[in-house]
Amino acid sequence: MARLETQEESFTRFIEDFLDENDKLKYDQAISEMPVKGTKSLVIDLTDLYSYDMDLMRSILDDPESILSTLSSVVRSKLRTRDPIYAESLKRINIRFRNLPHETALRKIGSDNVSKLIMVNGIIVRASSITPLVMKATFRCPVCGEMNHVEQSGQTLHKPQKCIACDNRKNFELVPKESVFIDSQSVTIQERPEDLPPGQLPRSVNVELKDDIVDIARPGDRIQLTGFIRLLPRYGRGGELRTFDLMVDASHTDVSGREMDLIELSPEDKEKILEVARDPWVHQKLLSSIAPSIYGNDHIKEATLYLLLGGVSKELEDMRIRGDINVLLVGDPGTAKSQMLGFAAKAAPRGLMTTGRGSSAAGLTAAVVKEGGTGSFMLEAGALVLADKGICCIDEIDKMRDEDRGAIHPAMEQQIVPIAKGGIVATLNARTSIFAAANPALGRYNPYQTIAQNITLPVTMLSRFDLIFILKDQPDIQKDTEIAEHILGIHKTQSSHDVPLRLEFLKKYISYAKTINPRITDEVIVRFRDFYVKMRSASIEGGEASAVAITARQLESLVRMAEARARAHLREEITVEDAEAVQNLMQKSLEQVGIDITTGQIDIDILYTGKPRSLQNQLQKVLQVLSEMERLSGSVRDDDLYDAMQSDHGINRSESAKLIGVLMKDGTIYSPRPGYYKRTS
Repeated sequence: MARLETQEESFTRFIEDFLDENDKLKYDQAISEMPVKGTKSLVIDLTDLYSYDMDLMRSILDDPESILSTLSSVVRSKLRTRDPIYAESLKRINIRFRNLPHETALRKIGSDNVSKLIMVNGIIVRASSITPLVMKATFRCPVCGEMNHVEQSGQTLHKPQKCIACDNRKNFELVPKESVFIDSQSVTIQERPEDLPPGQLPRSVNVELKDDIVDIARPGDRIQLTGFIRLLPRYGRGGELRTFDLMVDASHTDVSGREMDLIELSPEDKEKILEVARDPWVHQKLLSSIAPSIYGNDHIKEATLYLLLGGVSKELEDMRIRGDINVLLVGDPGTAKSQMLGFAAKAAPRGLMTTGRGSSAAGLTAAVVKEGGTGSFMLEAGALVLADKGICCIDEIDKMRDEDRGAIHPAMEQQIVPIAKGGIVATLNARTSIFAAANPALGRYNPYQTIAQNITLPVTMLSRFDLIFILKDQPDIQKDTEIAEHILGIHKTQSSHDVPLRLEFLKKYISYAKTINPRITDEVIVRFRDFYVKMRSASIEGGEASAVAITARQLESLVRMAEARARAHLREEITVEDAEAVQNLMQKSLEQVGIDITTGQIDIDILYTGKPRSLQNQLQKVLQVLSEMERLSGSVRDDDLYDAMQSDHGINRSESAKLIGVLMKDGTIYSPRPGYYKRTS
């Protein structure tokens, strides 16, 4: 008893005496503010307690469950002197602990931690709905009507052994109005990808959140959790087993999923970052540090740098403009696409890597799964949700099933994952950049076909990528010699030569740069406007038949990339130099994927419709002639159609046959009988 009094006295002294940096009574003031804020929890920072009373802190770490009632009674008595009415209205006062001196790795939680206070970091992958948990149950006796109060603990509901007024021992009825309930929620946290040892499966642990900390985090959020370990019994055919399941009873949670600064930076790190940014060649240094083991591909490395840095998201009243940049690499085998994706996933402060073949729609977005025991449904976050505020690398995106690929569409533009399954209707955040790689359908890229014909991706998805690059494996004696020397040199030295910034520092630099929000200047607005109008005016001069070179989507992409380039220099404003550099990069991407093979013009319709404008115009001519002839004779004979195309538009028989084949494939026209064609009504 004396020891409990000692703990009570030392905790009272700690509350009354502890001062913050401004020499104010930190916890005494926090208790005074509880009625004003309407809170029922006092959060104790254990680093404060460590500096004040180490013995008390050690007893809290070793046995937090038994000491909590003593500490909460101290806070209640303090609160009663300040606001007696509010103190009596609170059925329960919570003491919550945060900032333990030592963090426990999630996979290291074991038998030594049972009943002790620990602190872990992880990602929430599952969250159940909120359910009421009874703390003090009141039962009515069916014989005499007497109310019996029973304090509850553990997992099962405890009923009275016998009535306090009579000797009845059965058929007690729970009276909810007289009982004390608190909110309860079960979540599952999993190891963060960066903490996962190579080749290991991620470990997870179930966490019980109670009272005022329920529903403060969603699947995909990263949390730092303080709590004590409890044991859940396992049952077999013979009854209770010797083995137990571990569960964390949460004391306090810090949600870090909504913060931009994902990596802790020391003052020395910040000083070094600012020193690197002052170098006039900082942009070249950053580019040389992106995948240094891969030879060449400078424009792809530049795009990767901008993707890692990202633009600035804008939250308007009526809409949200994404700041994340999406990049697609299409290329022949052996052109280091997967290596580039792997580097990006490592260099990003938060990066995930997945493959098209091994990913389902639920695995990418979110799954609704049945909770064991209760049978209720709960949400489980997928790769895009877990990569929120980071990047998601999807290799071999062309190998995905169509129904799975469709799940990525809202995540790419609206950056949300809408879920409506199993009675759960929710919208999860997927504010992530997508870095994808695809192989051409026939093994090698065919330069005489459009990009939509080369890969099996739908054009709706292609148009959502800010930049698309094609990697062709073409023999070239000088280039092949340089690549061979580069690869063999790496095998010899087993390291990349002359890397200006090591990967760990690059990660910190990117994390710091992402906190800067560059503004667009009037000079840059004029530059982008002129570029946009110039590209668009080419289609006006050519009349209705000419190609559309660029759309508003590409204009927004230019702004995003310019913001990313300004972030690379840690600048608060976008300069004309940034604008010119990203215009050149956009031009390179459009020249590779948006070229109409027949006219040689840049044509954005190739990405938006899969067919160049010139082909669409030719198809329109066939449909026009077919419609006119159909009005006269119903179905049209193929020879008559070929003759009309030759006489009206000068299109020869073989070209007409190709165009008719395209329309037949699209289902725009059909053949009612051999040798005759008709429009699909």
